[in-house]
Amino acid sequence: MKTASDDFDYDAALAACARGDERALRGIYDREGRRLLGVALRIVRRRALAEDVLHDAFLSIWTRARSFDPARGAGRGWIYSIVRHQALDVVRVGGREVQAGEEELAALDAAAVQDDGTADAVERRQDLGRLHDCLVGLDEAKRNSILYAYVDGCSHAEIAARMQSPLGTIKAWIKRGLSALKECMG
Repeated sequence: MKTASDDFDYDAALAACARGDERALRGIYDREGRRLLGVALRIVRRRALAEDVLHDAFLSIWTRARSFDPARGAGRGWIYSIVRHQALDVVRVGGREVQAGEEELAALDAAAVQDDGTADAVERRQDLGRLHDCLVGLDEAKRNSILYAYVDGCSHAEIAARMQSPLGTIKAWIKRGLSALKECMG
């Protein structure tokens, strides 16, 4: 299925940001802001904090756009990795992960329902909880490989570079991790 983001050139938008084109940054925000807020919210677990993370991440995207190298990976993945790392830094500095309140969970549920129009909010919440528990049960290498691939949108080669591991090892970790997740989610 083709989405609106398939037609957007993230690499070109980042190059335009590097040249000081504020419209390019706005275009990235308009296309990805809600999903990026969801990434931050899943990590920091508080909406206000997730909004701060997103704001700081977009400042980083703006100021670091010149450092983006399309030869090293996709622009969209680079953007997601900045948001994810910003959120993880906030959690590390805070020293703990804050549990989501009803308001944040309701916001996630509302966003999910808005995305596909048919999601059952209670079932989605249960599935997210089960997925979290299953991810926590994986060893760190498999968990990080899967998160880099499916949350940050990194290629196998990008994950190998981030984790300083051979490409074949990364592929094996992802394959085994997904099998373990499938069995756990059963």
